[in-house]
Amino acid sequence: MKVLVTGGAGFIGSAVVRLLIEETDASVVNVDKMTYAANPFAIEGVEGNPRYAFEKADICDRAAMDAILERHQPDAIMHLAAESHVDRSIDGPDAFIETNIVGTYTLLQAALVYWRALPEERRARFRFHHVSTDEVYGTLGDTGLFTEETPYAPNSPYSASKASSDHLVRAWHHTFGLPVVTSNCSNNYGPYQFPEKLIPLMVIKAFTGQPLPVYGTGENVRDWLYVEDHARALWLILNEGELGESYNVGGHNEKTNIDVVRAVCDLIDEIEPDARIGRRQDLITFVTDRPGHDMRYAIDASKIARDLGWTPRENFESGLRKTVQWYLDNRGWWQNVGQSTYAGQRLGQGSK
Repeated sequence: MKVLVTGGAGFIGSAVVRLLIEETDASVVNVDKMTYAANPFAIEGVEGNPRYAFEKADICDRAAMDAILERHQPDAIMHLAAESHVDRSIDGPDAFIETNIVGTYTLLQAALVYWRALPEERRARFRFHHVSTDEVYGTLGDTGLFTEETPYAPNSPYSASKASSDHLVRAWHHTFGLPVVTSNCSNNYGPYQFPEKLIPLMVIKAFTGQPLPVYGTGENVRDWLYVEDHARALWLILNEGELGESYNVGGHNEKTNIDVVRAVCDLIDEIEPDARIGRRQDLITFVTDRPGHDMRYAIDASKIARDLGWTPRENFESGLRKTVQWYLDNRGWWQNVGQSTYAGQRLGQGSK
């Protein structure tokens, strides 16, 4: 089986690429534009493998997508390429509309033409897996869970762009017959995540003794999913998911943001105590909340457990310990990121 993975140098995409090369017999074609959040270091270990190929290309470029599909002849597409940081979508929505909506449309059109031209046997096996987010559902109150039937109610430019892409994928299935599956995941964390996101940002700032900015009161709740658990779920959905269906993927780990930050602080104090810095929790600083900050997300992942047999291997405590240790062991990587593309500054204040 040959799988084309869009966004395969990104955080979740690279976890999928590593899984496929290291734990399956599949061949991988990694298509990535290599934006600021792409991480060449995350795919270094697979680059010499004969089952791995890389194509630097933009999913908005129809000619490039047509040529790549024709050249590599994949049996499936796993579509992970996306602009993904809510704060950046507040500051500059344009890239999110272009990549997440126009890019998904362009890829769907290219995939449809490619699929229709396949021999009958290969056409029957082909699948297009669209990877999305639980943020398309909006926000929850104190109780309840997002299910696959929860109405869409996106509240940020990022989530609106992903909701749009979900609807396009659904339409290309129902109108044109393209064989698709969709998944919507909760907040991912783990190795190689770009340090603009909450957990790596807090790890780096806590380790280096900087103030830890927590939005609002820190009571916003997220369900946390270890990225390698997510990658296994995506591979399972691609192969065994029912065409036209969507699957929610969650880690069963609801945590308030402030509890996440405190847990990060306690782990770093344990692993790398520093008398000059002192107790890392004392670095926590509450800052003005971001515009439209959803209060609570929580995933009901019973469908994928029931229908496909997937459950996460990591709980939040085990996954967070692995994550914190990875960042402490790979200081050179995040130090280089800070010098080149992101220095830990606050984003998402709607200043543009």
